[in-house]
Amino acid sequence: MCLVLSEELFWASSVEELSLGMKELEDRHVCLVCGASFEKGEVFQIEGRFYEAYRAAERHVEDEHGSMFDYLIQMNKKFTGLSDHQRELLMFFRQGLSDKEAAKRIDGSPSTIRNHRFKFKEKEKQAKVFLALMDLLKKDDGPEGLVQVHRGATMVDERYATTEIEQEKVLKTYFKDGLEGPLHLFPSKEKKKIVVLKHLLKRFEAGRSYTEREVNEVLKEAYADFVTLRRYFIEYGFMDRNQDGSAYWVKQ
Repeated sequence: MCLVLSEELFWASSVEELSLGMKELEDRHVCLVCGASFEKGEVFQIEGRFYEAYRAAERHVEDEHGSMFDYLIQMNKKFTGLSDHQRELLMFFRQGLSDKEAAKRIDGSPSTIRNHRFKFKEKEKQAKVFLALMDLLKKDDGPEGLVQVHRGATMVDERYATTEIEQEKVLKTYFKDGLEGPLHLFPSKEKKKIVVLKHLLKRFEAGRSYTEREVNEVLKEAYADFVTLRRYFIEYGFMDRNQDGSAYWVKQ
């Protein structure tokens, strides 16, 4: 599945779907982490056993990505709204630690932990009301809807406040021979760079590992200064690599 479609599905999913790590579409079930697709009506063999699409998608999420709690809590704090301390406490609660046990881990008191539990419950209520408000506003979003921020973003700020109309204009300006053609010029403004990089990322497959040479070959077809593009892919969190630079992959 296309990486961009996977991103759109992720942000369009309900709380329940995010918890499961998968979304049901009309004809298939899709993994919200990597975009793997399981068509309804097909049978999938996993470790010698056969599963229908829904259960195969469940197994995929479990086997390939582990706990969705772990995946979600490691997302950028701009997406979770959690401080490092809050993230640590939620992981303690996930492990089933008592207030007393959690207090020992942070050198605090059980009453402090109970106070945090209360605040999390209040935060949950506020989040529900906010989600309802945003849902009611969707019908008025119109053509000025904002482009979704990619999950790997290293710093979410005003550079990502781009509307769909603005994105379309930028792409038409910098891909003069069509969206599948070469990049005419790499923009100097940060907002436009992000739009261009996000579009170029479609030329890579999610879940696949690339050598540096393979990344260069893909980018060369788009722009002569492929080194700059590769550097910004890493800097803005579109791609990641191992320490020696021998492997690159789309960040999810």
